[in-house]
Amino acid sequence: MRIALVSPYSWTYPGGVTRHIEALAAELQKMGCDVSILAPFDPEDSLATRLHRGARPQPRAPAENLIPLGRTIGLPANGAVSNLAMTPSAVLALRAALRDSAYDVVHIHDPVAPLLGWDATCSTRGAALVGTFHTYSENRLTNGGAALLGAGRRMNRLHARIAVSEAAAWTAARFFGGRYTIIPNGVHVEAQPTGQAQSGAEPDAPLRILFIGQAVARKGLPVLLSAFEALRDHVPATLTLVGANTQEIAPMLLDDHGVRALGKVSEQQKRAELERAQVLCAPSLHGESFGMVLTEAFAAATPVVASDIPGYRDVVRDGVDGLLVAPGDPLELAQALRRLALDAHERARMARAAHERAQRFAWPHVAAEVLEVYERSLVVKVPRTRLRATAVRYGLAPADLLPRVPPRRLETLQRAAARPARRVSPRLGGRVVLIAASLAALALAAFVFQRVGVAPVIASLVASSPGLVAAGLALMCASMIARGFAWHAILSAAPTWRRAKRRDAMQGTFIGVLMSSTLPARLGEPSRALIVARRLGRARETLPVVLGTMVSQTLLNLLALGILGSIMFSSIDLFNGHERALLAVALAPIAALLVVFLAPVLVPAQALSRSQRLGRLFSGARASLLRVRDGLRVFRDPYNAALALATQLAAWGLQLLSCYLLLAALGLSDRAGFGAAAAVLFTVNATAIVPATPANVGVFQAACVAVLVGAYHVSTADALAYGIILQAVEVLTALLMGMPALVNEGLSWREVRLRTMHATPVKLPALPAQPRAVGRGERHSTAPLS
Repeated sequence: MRIALVSPYSWTYPGGVTRHIEALAAELQKMGCDVSILAPFDPEDSLATRLHRGARPQPRAPAENLIPLGRTIGLPANGAVSNLAMTPSAVLALRAALRDSAYDVVHIHDPVAPLLGWDATCSTRGAALVGTFHTYSENRLTNGGAALLGAGRRMNRLHARIAVSEAAAWTAARFFGGRYTIIPNGVHVEAQPTGQAQSGAEPDAPLRILFIGQAVARKGLPVLLSAFEALRDHVPATLTLVGANTQEIAPMLLDDHGVRALGKVSEQQKRAELERAQVLCAPSLHGESFGMVLTEAFAAATPVVASDIPGYRDVVRDGVDGLLVAPGDPLELAQALRRLALDAHERARMARAAHERAQRFAWPHVAAEVLEVYERSLVVKVPRTRLRATAVRYGLAPADLLPRVPPRRLETLQRAAARPARRVSPRLGGRVVLIAASLAALALAAFVFQRVGVAPVIASLVASSPGLVAAGLALMCASMIARGFAWHAILSAAPTWRRAKRRDAMQGTFIGVLMSSTLPARLGEPSRALIVARRLGRARETLPVVLGTMVSQTLLNLLALGILGSIMFSSIDLFNGHERALLAVALAPIAALLVVFLAPVLVPAQALSRSQRLGRLFSGARASLLRVRDGLRVFRDPYNAALALATQLAAWGLQLLSCYLLLAALGLSDRAGFGAAAAVLFTVNATAIVPATPANVGVFQAACVAVLVGAYHVSTADALAYGIILQAVEVLTALLMGMPALVNEGLSWREVRLRTMHATPVKLPALPAQPRAVGRGERHSTAPLS
């Protein structure tokens, strides 16, 4: 039997589909078949690197039965990167190869993938067409778009359809219709298990955890790293990463102790790591149709901890050869890993079950099932009528001559009902808030420009004094330096692992200002804390103390805001006769400071044990306040406290002077003096507490207009122009100070953002005093199994 295996993916950027095709070809050849592989092939040159976002192709010599079809391009798809041939020359090479060889069967892998799989369904003549569907996706946009472009008709030309899992079959049936034979991906299985987990003879040795996959969001590596940082505080453990290198994981880690990143490795080294590991961790978030790495672990007698997602559930038997945990939950993942770390006998039992399970996926069985599908497709009868033959040729009727099965709505494979209700994803909630706030800001801007007109605003901007604007910019930069001095004085009094240098505080301050000005959330504060914590060493221990020092600086900011409020209110006669209100504003920071210092004392630990749930809540709050108090030690040191107070207030004074100079630059100082500058500075900082857009664009200008027009009778056009200039000066200040700091730190904006977003520490609860039975509903209990 002459067989052509058609792959739309690059041979030199091998993924799961490529490895599947290579192994299937070898197995079919053992069975006496004549097999050719038709696949793109990227040479090792600079063009291939540029076309694949900096990733170099693997040095692979073309196999004897490989017919290369040209270059590919790295395209983002389904949360990862697909390396697809997208040129007419690749399509022409495919058609020539199919035309020049008389194949009995043309087996197309991922026939929906552009362009090769898509074209092969229609350009093949005289051979039985078989398609294997490797992808699981619920994306209605991409799959629905393919269906609208005629994917359903093209798939009708297949004489047989294979899906590697129920999840892959769900996707194909949902969007393209048809009947599917489930044949999983294969794996090479040794007669005797070679993994280390089955022995269970090293109860005191570190748990060896292995991750295999790219450092892309879909694979869930940040979730695993957060879980591992929590796990190693409780049990000895090491984590080896295959497919992700040190540079890729650096933005996601506070401390790389125990983590070994190998990057891309050979198949031989990957198998060696699988045999050495005691557990494979696969924390993917979504989009997995099968998970070949799971069966590879089973073949090495290594149990797995994997996400409870479609595709993985087709492989892992929860509690038998592995554990399934909620996707995206680092705490549950850490608990599952701790459970296996503490029970070597459980690991050994799962390892034996894993090797037994691997027999189902052994290549001799899988290839025999595929060959059976080939034979069945070859005996499909020829349409009896000319009309029927025409319908089959153009995909209007299925080529298997069975009744047509149209696309149909299917119940989702996600286990929403089986899990307790979860809160809305913070990322999803943040996006919703961002979109709503952006739309509101655009609507407000449109309303203002409609009422005021664009021309008056532009005229006011053009008439401004460049010299005064430049002076305002210089003062704003000076204020950032003063803030760095203030923070250094606070850090100097804090019990950090290494005494902070002035450069540390400056770097953190400048980078924090840059992130606050370019991100639609208050990520500037945690980002500057992370920068300083990493510079001081022992980041996980130092970070809470650094955050406490930021609370000290925030209290000084509250004092400054109280002073600004007093200036503002006195300038507009709002509080004349209401001096008690002014006193309350001035005393608010002192009250906040007293709460922070006294709350841990007023709420003793013994009083928190009456309600378990409330006890955990208040205990966590109390522990956080105690850590924050370490950062407030500056107030016990008269010298550093006075220095911090003086420099922080000086920073606010420089900002106030900058705001006044910008008023003067627009010729508004006669109507709006220092009182107006104080009011603007007070208002824009008050509105920045809950940021909606990057740098609060729109909200910032609205605050300026509200203050200057409502309280100081400045024209709306001039007030809006002032808001634009003031924010431009602040953003330019952030860029001028922050970008050099990023360069000096050896970081990119993206790396700082990743560090900040994945810096929330995960804390494992203590083990119960007595182990208890673990039922199905409590399969991830922290109690070790006996």
